[in-house]
Amino acid sequence: MMQNGLRHPGVLAALGAAILFGAGTPLAKLLLTSVNPWLLAGLLYLGSGLGLTLYRFIRRAPRISMPRAEVPWFAGAIITGGVIGPVLLMLGLAAMPASGASLLINAEGVFTSLLAWFAFKENVDRRIALGMAAIVAGAVVLSWPGEARFAGLWPALAILGACFAWGMDNNLTRKVSLTDATWIAAVKGLAAGLVNLSLAFAAGVAFPSWPEAAGALTLGFLAYGVSLALFVVGLRQLGTARTGAYFSVAPFFGAALAVVLGDTLTLQMLAAGALMALGIGLHLTERHQHPHVHAPMAHDHEHRHDEHHQHSHEETPAPGTVHRHWHRHDPMAHSHPHFPDAHHRHDH
Repeated sequence: MMQNGLRHPGVLAALGAAILFGAGTPLAKLLLTSVNPWLLAGLLYLGSGLGLTLYRFIRRAPRISMPRAEVPWFAGAIITGGVIGPVLLMLGLAAMPASGASLLINAEGVFTSLLAWFAFKENVDRRIALGMAAIVAGAVVLSWPGEARFAGLWPALAILGACFAWGMDNNLTRKVSLTDATWIAAVKGLAAGLVNLSLAFAAGVAFPSWPEAAGALTLGFLAYGVSLALFVVGLRQLGTARTGAYFSVAPFFGAALAVVLGDTLTLQMLAAGALMALGIGLHLTERHQHPHVHAPMAHDHEHRHDEHHQHSHEETPAPGTVHRHWHRHDPMAHSHPHFPDAHHRHDH
């Protein structure tokens, strides 16, 4: 089993992100009975941004100075994921039945992986591709309404465009994933929240009662903010396609919570769970190992002193201590099991 399998911190982070995001779906449905969907999206995103900003203030988190070379990547992620994606989704949902939309939204995981593999040249093998296919198949089974209605080409293209935008967002965010995850999630949440709220107010939507708004902001902090921060940690340690695959099981966790809240357990859900479990199993048992060369690089991120971090300090930290500073990597050639993380973005 590669890199401790289910105990790998990147795997735990990605699954944690999926659990929080998936569990937020049935809770958000409770709010939809009295809050406009567009306004709710804005409040959820805004709650994630405000909550993480407050968390960073309480923790006295250091000020972030993103490397200039990474700013265009991050700006692209905010525009595609925080602006273009939500707008296209709302345009599509306004003219399409929910049955068709729920199926099309599964395309985000597909676009995330395809872009990672073919546009951003992330490593993929047959096991990972089959695992992703099984997870997506499980998501489709779980969301299949019996009779899917799509109501025209343009609404469907709008939702697929939103999924493509979020897939691009995931890949662009990977480029900056060594930056503090809570800061990344806070900025993206504030941007997406302000955009969606502005669009909702421009459409004449009334603000909900303060208890409903507070509930949406709190839910957004957990299901969008903390979830996104964990997703960024997954991107940092697993790469985009693998993190996207683990995150794609979020609908199953949402359905499981819905059962706890009173929904009926169905064969459809059991079949979806089996397909997703198969996909996760294929990913957890991946073993990618070969001789590879690390080119010299210099960057700033949290790290421990391990085989990839053998640099000197004025004051040597205790063994195993996590610390952060600007450091350089000397050229190195070796062989060991690895993911396409921040230190293993080599050609194959």
